[in-house]
Amino acid sequence: MKRINYLLRGGLTFAVILLLASCNGKKSTDDVEKDAPRIPGSLRIAYVDVDTLLSKYSYAIDLNDMMMKKEENIRATLNEQARDLQQEGAEFQRKVQNNAFVSQDRAQQENARLQKKQQDLQELQNRLTNELQSENQKNSLQLRDSINHFLKEYNKKHHYDMIFSNSGFDNLLYANQSFNITKDIVEGLNSRYKAKKK
Repeated sequence: MKRINYLLRGGLTFAVILLLASCNGKKSTDDVEKDAPRIPGSLRIAYVDVDTLLSKYSYAIDLNDMMMKKEENIRATLNEQARDLQQEGAEFQRKVQNNAFVSQDRAQQENARLQKKQQDLQELQNRLTNELQSENQKNSLQLRDSINHFLKEYNKKHHYDMIFSNSGFDNLLYANQSFNITKDIVEGLNSRYKAKKK
């Protein structure tokens, strides 16, 4: 009885696979949408390789370049101020060792000024880092919104039930390359982005 049950399940599975294969066959996705009737209970799925999308989508590239320039500018500003502070600290130490200060009170004032300058530099670093992180989050949300909005428009024509994201082996361990719609998505996003830039 169990053997018959396994054979029936196996035969049914094989029949469903053949039915899906005959509907999808060697036709393109557009041909399937036009010609093949929708099989009740079947899913139309696709996936987008997120790494490829982010490396080829002009808006993502522009955002990344902009953020890298900002980070480089912040780093340069902080490094310059840290160098200045270090030089002032070394000069202070040299004066202390050579008894160059007129009084102990004057040495303490200079030390307090340097400590305040160091504290201000630390606060500046924290503020700039927080601003950069906040802008990065905002950009990520805008990028995600841009992609999601485009996918909704794209799907009005292609009628997928699910579109997965794939980044390395994070979500999909294996998928047939015919389900990969990354190229279409990148081309559509870039076309829309170029039109907005003009």
